[in-house]
Order: sequence, then C-alpha cells, then structure tokens
Amino acid sequence: MKLIILNDYDQVGEWAAKYIRNKIINFNPGPDRFFILGLPTGGTPLGCYKKLIEFYKKGEISFKYVKTFNMDEYVGIPRNHPESYHSFMWNNLFKHIDIKSENTHILDGNAANLVEECDSFEEKIKAAGGIDLFVGGIGPDGHIAFNEPGSSLLSRTRVKTLAQDTILANARFFDGDLSKVPTMALTVGVATVMDAREVMILITGVHKAFALYKAIEEGVNHMWTVSAFQQHPQTVFVCDEDATLELRVKTVKYFRGMMHVHNKLVDPLPPK
Repeated sequence: MKLIILNDYDQVGEWAAKYIRNKIINFNPGPDRFFILGLPTGGTPLGCYKKLIEFYKKGEISFKYVKTFNMDEYVGIPRNHPESYHSFMWNNLFKHIDIKSENTHILDGNAANLVEECDSFEEKIKAAGGIDLFVGGIGPDGHIAFNEPGSSLLSRTRVKTLAQDTILANARFFDGDLSKVPTMALTVGVATVMDAREVMILITGVHKAFALYKAIEEGVNHMWTVSAFQQHPQTVFVCDEDATLELRVKTVKYFRGMMHVHNKLVDPLPPK
C-alpha cells in the first residue's frame, strides 16, 4: 500500500491525473489492446478530470483505446438529468476527450430489470479483460462507490438502498429537496473493485480524515468498506494534508519520507 500525502486538493488532482496518464502511456494501448479504467463521480475526482482534459489537449495522452467502467448510477432519474452520473461523466470528462461513446460503460438506473443490468455489468468487465486501474473516492463514513457501512466486502455489482446520511449529503445537488433525492442506486461491489489489477483512492478534506484513519490504521471492517483495500496488492491512497489530521504522527512521517520515491511514478515519460 502507498499513501501519497500532498498539500491540497489541487495537488491531489494533478498527481492522480499524472499517474493515470503514465499508466495509459506505459500500457501502450491499441485497437486490439485497450486500457481498462474504472472511474468515480463526485467532487473529489473533478480536479483529476480537469487535468486529464488538459493533458489530452496538450497531446500528452489519448483515450482512443481506453475503455471505462463507472462505479455507480442512481436508480429512477432520467439519463439526461443534470445530476445523473451519465451527465456528470459526459460534462466533466468524456465530451472533452477522444474517447468513443461505445467504450464508456455506466450502469443504467432505468433498466427494466435492475438485477440483470448489474449482472451484465460484471460480465462486460470480464469480457473486457478486467480493470487495469480503478480510481475511487470515499464518503466521510468510509464508503466506496455506494457500498455503505455494513456492505459485504465480497459484494458484487447490485442494487443498493442508500443510507439516510448519503441522501442528506446528496440533497445539495437536488435543490436541497430531500423528496427529489434518489433513494436507491446501482453500484459496483467491494469485490468488483478489489478485482482490479490496481486501485487508486482519492481522499481530500478534513471531513474525510477519520475515514482515512479507519482505512489505513485500523483493521479491515465492513463498517468502513474502504478498509478492504488494505488487502489489495496494489493500492495507492492519494490524500491532502487536511485528510491526514486523524493519522498518527509516525504514520504521516513514514509516508512523507517515501514521497521522493513515489513522486517518480508521475514524472514525465521520455518520448517513445
């Protein structure tokens, strides 16, 4: 496990984007060999997405041979609703880069059979060859995707009823009107993300500090689903200074001492 500690939100977004850029370039994708990328929504990855768009416009990276799988989608709101995760991804990333629409995969919260939709999503991931890098964010209660506290750490893509705290947190996106906030979602499971060859979790802000503490300094616990990634062979946690406030001083000091090594992961790559 790696813990990357940066000064602020902007640096987290930039480091994460550079890491994704280098992973795709080193993979050298082509028409018969796609890079498979798992992606989140929410405020945390927005800085990363802005940087990826910037790298694309500078000609540093192409998404022509990248396939994406998103973590989740609300149930019951139209696909073109401004707060749907379809809209979020297209407005904040996809329409600004050269990815083909058929290579983007987002769960359909309006499918006639939601269970079949979830099973089909798992099959599509397998058919693509599995996910090379799954990027995620977490909630203040340590949930990854919509795997709320108490979710099985062996869970797969499924229908989930959202916790009241999550509904309250999401109300700001729906004019503060709780009656407009979806109460159910489709989400990848913890095990779905664990199957990825590599996982990168972005954590920013003091309100996520206790969750980061639970994620890396205490044991694996289904009440803090992000803690499962302690057991993944290739996990990178990327956080800002505020998110470290609940960590032990020696933990922060240890990982800060590794930054000279970890920063080499995002150095510009020599031209091929």
